Amino acid sequence: MNVQGVMALLEKNKNERGIEHWKRLTGGKKGTSFGIGLSQLRKLAKQIGRDHDLALKLWATGCYDAKVIAALIDEPAKMTRAQVEKQIDELHGGMMMVHVYCSCDPTLAKTSFVRDLAVEWIESKDDLRRRCGYLLLAELSRNKKDATLTDAFFETYIARIEKVIKKEENWVRDAMNTVIFGVGQRNAKLNKRALAAAKKYWPIQVDYGDNSCQPVDVIKHLTGPHIQAKVAQA
Repeated sequence: MNVQGVMALLEKNKNERGIEHWKRLTGGKKGTSFGIGLSQLRKLAKQIGRDHDLALKLWATGCYDAKVIAALIDEPAKMTRAQVEKQIDELHGGMMMVHVYCSCDPTLAKTSFVRDLAVEWIESKDDLRRRCGYLLLAELSRNKKDATLTDAFFETYIARIEKVIKKEENWVRDAMNTVIFGVGQRNAKLNKRALAAAKKYWPIQVDYGDNSCQPVDVIKHLTGPHIQAKVAQA
């Protein structure tokens, strides 16, 4: 499929109510949007399939929905650090774009350089990069195959989060809390350490804007029977 084909597909699936909501969130000043929800965009991305060159072209359109599709269909083996650094500076448009780019099984997390990138971004003075770095760290917490992702590696970041989370920027706090939730599911040792940290900073305040979202209650979930059974077997 080419750019014209994807744009036609987006036009066919546009949502007027979603367009109005997007305009309210952005003031209509950040490109264009077809107002399509993330679940539907994921379905369309699967229909299109992986295509690095197409992803770059879609990203360049400036259309919000096309950029989401681009992030979903890119090929991890062909993505470069230069490309990602450029795109991170263009992640305008609110929570969903960052969500697609850095969390919930994102393409970026499948690249060979994701660990180094997460570590580097966490140290950044840029709020957006720190947020993305922590979201990627949460994704790495699900990876049980990489031998470099040791308990000690994650414990370093648990200690950091425990110490600074309440002083951090709004969205970075949310990402840090997501890390604690993810790392606390790896094994019994990290579960205990994550819970100890959460009990020191919980509750935290995160402003999600025009919706009723709340931070994940990590203490409730990490002490729940499902996760306790999971970590006992890890």
